[in-house]
Amino acid sequence: MRVDEPWAYGISLAVDLQTQQMEERGIAAQTISQTTFAGMYWNVAQQLAHATANGAVTRPGDLFASGTISGSEPGTQGSLIELTWNGERPIALSDGENRRFLEDGDEVTLRGWCERHGARRIGFGAARGRIEPA
Repeated sequence: MRVDEPWAYGISLAVDLQTQQMEERGIAAQTISQTTFAGMYWNVAQQLAHATANGAVTRPGDLFASGTISGSEPGTQGSLIELTWNGERPIALSDGENRRFLEDGDEVTLRGWCERHGARRIGFGAARGRIEPA
């Protein structure tokens, strides 16, 4: 499917990480990744066309997901495994800690919003989760 104009949604996405040590010391969460949906290789219409061309059935009201949203620049990856190159390159945090993978007590917050010059910013709220010990 080809389009004559840009057809991607300008959704900005951010991932924040606060370790247990950061929380105990009163240090705010650190943004470890920020990307945008607008840079996706396929737009939503193309993704839907691809899925249905292979026999997937869709109906009004179905939820449709994009999968991981990753940019091409450092710090725009959509998963920790990508950000750390499978744990080979740890992320340096502002308090001196490093992370290759999440640890007990780590809290991750996912945020999304749309904004355009001259218009109000529309936020989608935050999804937050904490890693608890087994």
